[in-house]
Amino acid sequence: MVARRAALSDAEHAALSARIVVHALAALPLPVVAAFCWPIRHEPDIRSLLARWATSGVRAALPVVITEDAPLRFREWTPDGQLAADRYGIPTPTAGAWLTPDLILLPLNGFDDAGYRLGYGGGYFDRTLAALVPRPLAVGVGFAINRIDNIRPEPHDQRLDWIVTEDGAFRPAA
Repeated sequence: MVARRAALSDAEHAALSARIVVHALAALPLPVVAAFCWPIRHEPDIRSLLARWATSGVRAALPVVITEDAPLRFREWTPDGQLAADRYGIPTPTAGAWLTPDLILLPLNGFDDAGYRLGYGGGYFDRTLAALVPRPLAVGVGFAINRIDNIRPEPHDQRLDWIVTEDGAFRPAA
């Protein structure tokens, strides 16, 4: 799945990412605090979505791993804020307020029409979604080339509320 994304040219990646942002803006409710993931390994780059939402007062946050088996926490992100690579090499804010998102944009290595996703296998987002009360709106963001028939979810897997790709935004089938 990661190799499929990596095979996209920079121009294709940018064009597909821009289409994802357009669909997200059209379909998703305006959150108060939106968490997102810094794009790594050729994931869609949706930072322009956060920039657009910021003009309406939406605060953005990035996930922070506190300990390996715990839910993620979220630290406010601004375009001029300082980032440092965490233990996984992912840029993470070094300062800023701790926020609780009401919407989380999750990267998709793979996804199915039932609303289940494949991440990198650490279970961080499943633990986080299960722990946050109220549960934030969980929005998967990925490229349509990574849609598969069935993830074969396990009992701990958290279902997504929305999936947004360059082909559009949809609520998974029940």
